[in-house]
Amino acid sequence: MKQLLLEVSDLTVKAGGQLLLEHVSFAVHAGQQLAVAGASGSGKTSLLKCLAAYQSTGDQIRFHSITGKKPSVAVIGQQLRFKNLANTSTFYYQQRYNSTESSDAKDVYTVLSETSRNESEINEVLALLRISHVKHTSLLQLSNGENKKVQLAKALLERPDWLLLDNPYTGLDAAARTSLDEILTQLAAAGFQLLIVTSPALIPQVATHVALLENGTMSVPEEKEKFLAQRSVKPVPRLEVKNEPPQLYEYPDFETAVKMKGISVSYNGKAILDDINWEVKKGECWNISGHNGSGKSTLLSLVNADNPQAFANNIYLFDRKKGSGESIWDIKRKIGYVSPELHHHFEANATAEEVVASGLFDTIGLFRTVSAEQKKAVNYWMTLMETDALAKKRLAQLSHGQQRLVLLARAMVKNPPLLILDEPCQGLDHEKVVQFVQLVDDICVKLQKTLIYVSHYKEEIPACVTKELRLWQGKIAV
Repeated sequence: MKQLLLEVSDLTVKAGGQLLLEHVSFAVHAGQQLAVAGASGSGKTSLLKCLAAYQSTGDQIRFHSITGKKPSVAVIGQQLRFKNLANTSTFYYQQRYNSTESSDAKDVYTVLSETSRNESEINEVLALLRISHVKHTSLLQLSNGENKKVQLAKALLERPDWLLLDNPYTGLDAAARTSLDEILTQLAAAGFQLLIVTSPALIPQVATHVALLENGTMSVPEEKEKFLAQRSVKPVPRLEVKNEPPQLYEYPDFETAVKMKGISVSYNGKAILDDINWEVKKGECWNISGHNGSGKSTLLSLVNADNPQAFANNIYLFDRKKGSGESIWDIKRKIGYVSPELHHHFEANATAEEVVASGLFDTIGLFRTVSAEQKKAVNYWMTLMETDALAKKRLAQLSHGQQRLVLLARAMVKNPPLLILDEPCQGLDHEKVVQFVQLVDDICVKLQKTLIYVSHYKEEIPACVTKELRLWQGKIAV
């Protein structure tokens, strides 16, 4: 038998009275690269945290060394956490759209030089990961794919024996996923040991073995080919709008939700959007596609009143020219919005029902008293999203996928005429993706909503979507 590299024995973890992992036992031998697959909330991230802190877990987790030195471990999380130039973490939602304040973040080279002062080594790692072009880019300006690779670069500079990756494909476009697969295969060939937690639908090419984690209980790892051959797709119960949702606000009628004429946006001399002409009529459902960094999020920020450069451009929202008297709160009231960035910046100590209720006021956090009528709206959407049982739990206590469902309920709670859903299924497992996509389709058809949608996966796009805007390097692709 090949040499034993990792041994986990009867690992059980509880937190806040909740059982996260129960009697987990498995082993990894030389020549094996393990993927642990599971739905959102199954315990995958908890397992990685335990492995990263293995030296404090006694004999339950044992990494075995080939060289005689104690094995080192590096974790690549779902989002890079970093500090600003004042060495604090006080970044705020929308900051990257304010050119005078986005420079408060360190650039990629500065962050990597905190791990290694050897510039040649840094250049080599950036080249390996195909991100040499972002060496002097502010961390706030990175795309999802670039952010993920910078995390990996920082880990590689630490020269670990093991790389533990937490859902590395989340938020990546098809090309970025392929690129990451190739890079992980290169790293394995170079001698790095990998353990990757992921969804069952995104098993990495580099994985030789796969184990399934369900409700904190883990199966025995088996060869990837056998695991994939045994996978079956179960029928998913449909979520649909059966009763008219509460309507707390009256919205004036309009013909055109969005009209952009010759829109251009740049930061520090770099063009992000270039001569965009686009029109969204009432009742139309659009998908915006494009590679990571193509300008999709910036485009949406112009519509959602998050970007101050909107006032310097020729933009009409709900038949009114931007800057003609409406406040940003007047605009936001007509829009239901969710995005990975909003998720990242949300107050983690708020309860799930407070998060949903904050959507009534378009604030990051709840700062007002909620009326009985408003509470009914919150309860309606939480029940429809099957998150009502989570109402009193803090956001930080929920899995990534549960957090995303709560934020989706927040986007719907006003029952607004325009929905802007930027990668809304990110972090959801297969069943929840299917249910949510069907629900969005049902909402848009039955309630005649206008929809602007972003997804890197065709299967996540609702059937109601009949139009597409495709971006390439900040321009509309022909």
